[in-house]
Amino acid sequence: MKNLKILYIEDEDFIRKNAIEYLNYLSDFVYEAKDGLEGYEQYLQIEPDIIICDIIMPKMNGLELIEKIRLNDIKTQIIVATARIDTEFLIKAVELKLVKYLTKPISEDTLLFSLQEAIKLLETNSSNIINFNNEIKFDVLNKTLLKRNELVKLTNKELLFLEICLKNTNRAITYKEFENFIWEGNMTEDALHSVVKSLRKKLPDDTLINISKIGYKLNLK
Repeated sequence: MKNLKILYIEDEDFIRKNAIEYLNYLSDFVYEAKDGLEGYEQYLQIEPDIIICDIIMPKMNGLELIEKIRLNDIKTQIIVATARIDTEFLIKAVELKLVKYLTKPISEDTLLFSLQEAIKLLETNSSNIINFNNEIKFDVLNKTLLKRNELVKLTNKELLFLEICLKNTNRAITYKEFENFIWEGNMTEDALHSVVKSLRKKLPDDTLINISKIGYKLNLK
């Protein structure tokens, strides 16, 4: 935990000060912000592993902040600490993939347990990440392509193409296999080439190799 970057966002000075003192015992990289807007600016600058934030805050509330982060980032683990949790928030929490939503006041033991849960999720996610290079990676668990930790949009057929290749990295996938897996029959060559052409623009050079008269092979360097 010592090397993890933790960002704590809380508008109440007393609560924030006490939490920061405790977090400094756990990690060498602890950052703080006093409102949602400052928290978002800090997030962009430091790229934290874990965020702990309040919901009711000035300038940008916690829900807006988390939604903004989740537009491009599903990797950062987020713990919510708030005085009140309503039904609307609980529904949103599922969509936003939060580690925990904690009701204040929060004990040190509860905070530590939540951080440990966040670390487990970070470790699980890292084991499900396939790196194409230093910038581009695929999250197997969430079925998302990331470039510099930002989401790259994939069509359904592009995703299926990538998935079948990743499941068979040691061999070429035949045209027939692509037809059955992606199109469930009735695939045209032009349709396949269109998917490959589009996907190649989103992956590093020479990732998708054409094997003449057979199909395609994924080249993981």
